Amino acid sequence: MATTAFSVADTCAAAKRASRTLATVSSAVKDAALEAIAATIEEHTGQILDANVRDLEAASDGDYSSAFLDKLRLDEARVASMAAGVRKIVSLPDPVGEVIDGRRLANGLDVRKVRVPLGVVAVVYEARPNVTIDATALCLKSGNAVVLRGSSAAARSNAVLAQLACSAASAAGLPEDAISLLQGGREDIAELATQNGTVDLIVPRGGEGLKASLKGVATVPVIYAASGNCHVYVDASADLDAAQAIVLNAKLQRPGVCNAAETLLVHSRVAGSLLPGLLRALSEAGVTLHGDDRARAAAAGVPIDAASEEDWDTEYLALELAVGVVDSVEEAIDHINAHGSGHSEAILTHETDAARAFELGVDAACVYVNASTRFTDGGEFGMGAEIGNSTQKLHARGPIGVRELCTFKYLVEGAGHVRP
Repeated sequence: MATTAFSVADTCAAAKRASRTLATVSSAVKDAALEAIAATIEEHTGQILDANVRDLEAASDGDYSSAFLDKLRLDEARVASMAAGVRKIVSLPDPVGEVIDGRRLANGLDVRKVRVPLGVVAVVYEARPNVTIDATALCLKSGNAVVLRGSSAAARSNAVLAQLACSAASAAGLPEDAISLLQGGREDIAELATQNGTVDLIVPRGGEGLKASLKGVATVPVIYAASGNCHVYVDASADLDAAQAIVLNAKLQRPGVCNAAETLLVHSRVAGSLLPGLLRALSEAGVTLHGDDRARAAAAGVPIDAASEEDWDTEYLALELAVGVVDSVEEAIDHINAHGSGHSEAILTHETDAARAFELGVDAACVYVNASTRFTDGGEFGMGAEIGNSTQKLHARGPIGVRELCTFKYLVEGAGHVRP
């Protein structure tokens, strides 16, 4: 496993060489390596947690939010979940070699469009040690070498996890340089982002500052795992009991993640019935509320600040929520398209026309009808895990799983064909 003892350029060059071998490795060998990684994680849970405790102790002296610390923290259940996620990826079909399309041309040439690995995928991430394993498993399954660049806050956790994964994968027959971990300063990120010819894709997973720093320097293709300013819209026909349960789940189940709801929109016809009880439940759960004039009027004494224009554009990643009242599904769609980040949006309704209008009109990677936004996740989508959630429209959108880490090539077979 490459570490900071090697330069960024040397690490990426070694990963490129490993990727050429990985592209030809059988599904059985890759799956055996992943199973070995899962077993090793389970066997070394204590070692992983000890490293994580040291990271948390160091981070407690820094200026980190509670949401950041929650992402950094590991426990036995989260370590077990990492191993389970790897095994889910083992169970997935191998995307490499999958025939996307195929046909015989009129001239007799046989053309197949076949899925192939990208090559070297670099993942730059903050806080979450689980990304070390998720990204490694997804990249290996899709035949890619992975270069990991975690944050200094999780340095000990990431180092242990990457070393365990590399040792297990190498023993199972994969190239040692298929998994590399870089741990340096911001200058290393800039250097990584300019490794043309060796790095085929960078996926940043972190705050807007990280993404902005890459946008300014990257010459390698980037898929941005974007922020989640997510909305839940309660339409006039919604089941209000179900609506309350869904809103509470979307906001409270894990508020510091990108698929948590940040804005609640309610149709004016049900605002008076829904908002008093729902806002009280949110407030009692510790949520700071910001509302427009009509939401505040319907709050029935629940504390709710006046929402500013900035509130509609904010991804709180905390126990805060903006609340607005609208007069139609079209108004809700317009609000979401003006303020949302294109991540995950939900409508709660029993009207087919309203649901259809929302599905077609909202510009987002994931659009839900009568369900919480918290389901936007590679594991929940049956993808085993994800490297991130893309809000871009080219190459990959939504959870980035094994298929999204592949490109394709055309295989053309003839019988002495020449072009006339």
